[in-house]
Amino acid sequence: MWQSISRRRRPLLFGLACLLAACARTPAPVDEASFPQQIIKPQIIRPNRSNPWVLVDTRRDTVSIMNGDRPVEVFYHIATGSGGVGFKRWQGDEVTPRGVFRIGWINWHSRFKTFFGLDYPNREYADQAYRERRISDFDYSSIRYALDMGTTPPQNTSLGGSVGIHGVGAGDPSIHASYNWTSGCVALDNTQIDRFAQWVNIGTTVEIR
Repeated sequence: MWQSISRRRRPLLFGLACLLAACARTPAPVDEASFPQQIIKPQIIRPNRSNPWVLVDTRRDTVSIMNGDRPVEVFYHIATGSGGVGFKRWQGDEVTPRGVFRIGWINWHSRFKTFFGLDYPNREYADQAYRERRISDFDYSSIRYALDMGTTPPQNTSLGGSVGIHGVGAGDPSIHASYNWTSGCVALDNTQIDRFAQWVNIGTTVEIR
């Protein structure tokens, strides 16, 4: 079943600006960037299986609410980045980053209905980018300091930002049903994002595979 779902998803090779705005541009849109500093330390490197956590399975096009190793609710037919899913390297590559993150902020009034922002770039992305000299000493120190202090890391470095899980908002549902249309986020439909919101909060672990 999931194979047929996956085949239905394909990158959209022409502009969608008139249909759905990009979700992870940098600088971030005002409504996604205006979040308070949080006190939850996003230092986890593995899913916290003692609390509900989120598994994004990009091969099966699903988002699952997990209790330990058991899914308690599964959302199907998700959309991801038009640049694919993998190791996100640059601002604007439109890649959905694989890895383990935490929800760092929530915007209940996003143009995508609700936006659950992730603590990307996390340590793994920052460390590798610094080793490869893709970010400056200042940006690397700023990211590490924010994570050490339990705040959301800078969203305006060359690694990009405003990566999260959100709805479609006022966008075209047919685009969501047919294409991987986001700029690096994970998108659910509007009904799904309302149900998703009942399970998660700031600090919830999100693993993107």
